Amino acid sequence: MLIRSWDRGDEDEWRAWLAEGRDFGLLAANGGPGEGPVLVPTHFLLDAERGEILLHLAAPNPLLAAVRADPQVTLAVTDGYAFAPGHWRGAPGTPTSYYTSVHFHCTAEVVESAADKAEILNRQLAHFQPETPEVRVVPGDGELARQLPGLRGLRLTVNEVRAKFKYDDKKPAEAQFGIAERLAERAGGRGRGRDQYAAARSQLLRRHGRRTALSDTASSDTDPSRAGTPRAAAPRTTAPRTTAPRAAD
Repeated sequence: MLIRSWDRGDEDEWRAWLAEGRDFGLLAANGGPGEGPVLVPTHFLLDAERGEILLHLAAPNPLLAAVRADPQVTLAVTDGYAFAPGHWRGAPGTPTSYYTSVHFHCTAEVVESAADKAEILNRQLAHFQPETPEVRVVPGDGELARQLPGLRGLRLTVNEVRAKFKYDDKKPAEAQFGIAERLAERAGGRGRGRDQYAAARSQLLRRHGRRTALSDTASSDTDPSRAGTPRAAAPRTTAPRTTAPRAAD
């Protein structure tokens, strides 16, 4: 994933974004010679303090064979996406996509023992199903335990995290506020993807406020009380650019 300097998210930012309830992603492992990658959509449990991610799969899942052959995997979590038409963004009218995506590059371990699989399942149950604390997996006891042979756990040790928040952060404030208005119109309309347009608008404004606050902190000439405050009459489009646009990424 290409991450330009103005799109990069730091650890505090991606942690807060995931903590809002984003625990479903796309896990990718390397396929065999001449094959494409093996992809599995899956819920997961992130333990950021331990630097690990836990999940489970059915024993016949082809991703497990791929992991045994090559344990290097990537888990991608993507949300807050929206298409931004070119006429929203000013001259020369290049459209783009807005999105947030966090990629975990990991080393995967297949968990085989009943006790270790039960531990993973119980941690997942505590996270995803907290309203039933009495439901737990005990090896050798009960219906859930009888399903353990058909499951495999996966423990992913996180080696690197790369986070991208792509919301035209390089554009001036007036242009961003104009785009935010367009996103709000789409979010309030009848078309598809209204929730995603609302999420993209929220991220765009949050990123702008964060960038403004950091700039205010660094500059003694800026009034801190105005940090992140939109101008009263923000124009809807940017001024024409004289340089060629970068390719959308």
